[in-house]
Amino acid sequence: MSVATLSLRPLGKALGTEVVGVDVSRSFDAATLEWVERAFSEHPVLVFRNQRLGPAELAAFGAQFGRPQPHILEQYRHPDRVDVSYITNVDKNGGVDRFGVIRASTWHADETYEDALPRLAILHALEVPSTKGGTMFADMRAAYDALPETTRRRLDGLVGLHGRTNGPDAIKLYGKAYVRATEKERPERRHPAVKKHPVTGRPVLFVNPTHTHGFDGLAANEGVRLIEELRDHATQERFVYYHNWRAGDVLMWDEVATMHRGAADARPEERRVMLRTIVHPF
Repeated sequence: MSVATLSLRPLGKALGTEVVGVDVSRSFDAATLEWVERAFSEHPVLVFRNQRLGPAELAAFGAQFGRPQPHILEQYRHPDRVDVSYITNVDKNGGVDRFGVIRASTWHADETYEDALPRLAILHALEVPSTKGGTMFADMRAAYDALPETTRRRLDGLVGLHGRTNGPDAIKLYGKAYVRATEKERPERRHPAVKKHPVTGRPVLFVNPTHTHGFDGLAANEGVRLIEELRDHATQERFVYYHNWRAGDVLMWDEVATMHRGAADARPEERRVMLRTIVHPF
């Protein structure tokens, strides 16, 4: 593999960039890794087409960028690799996994209920529906840049309160009983509402309606209104990329610069099977 053969092709207006000429099943040499890292810093949703990876190969690909970690939902972990999990609507008996159909279909960034945030995540499509079933991404750098000055001043120094599933959209999706049960498993975490990106230094709107449930110093109802206002702003069409999956796609996204959700718009009986790994910084 030579960097001279690599190129980028835009897929969406806001985000989504295909990397052409890369076989991700092979370890990158130093020059290729540097090229991909540079592309990733500018384009936080990268797509590699026509790949075929097992769980070990997917984890090895992710390990070039940081430390793959086990996911919190143990029932979806791959039996051969705890640091790789399934994103699927298929249960163990081959039927429809009803939780898998709706899982992760609200806007979020992964694991903001932890102090140590992931750097990136990678999804690899093994089986996809005949139509729809996409994943959506929002550019939280551009969303911050486009905020009115009055909102920027309001967010300056504001600290968001994050739980596992107690944001306003998660409560609507999963129900209060599920949220009460899961919140017992994780203490509340605090993250600034505007976060400096660790690589580029760009300001990022770091609020999501799945895990963020309020802000230090704001009344609960006022905090929810602000979360929903920021969600509606950040998910305007001009900031969003809808990825139409093809079997063999490997998609890597920046967990700080973007927010994402499963579109949950495919027929539930059509199989959707993907492998995913979440990667923390070295």
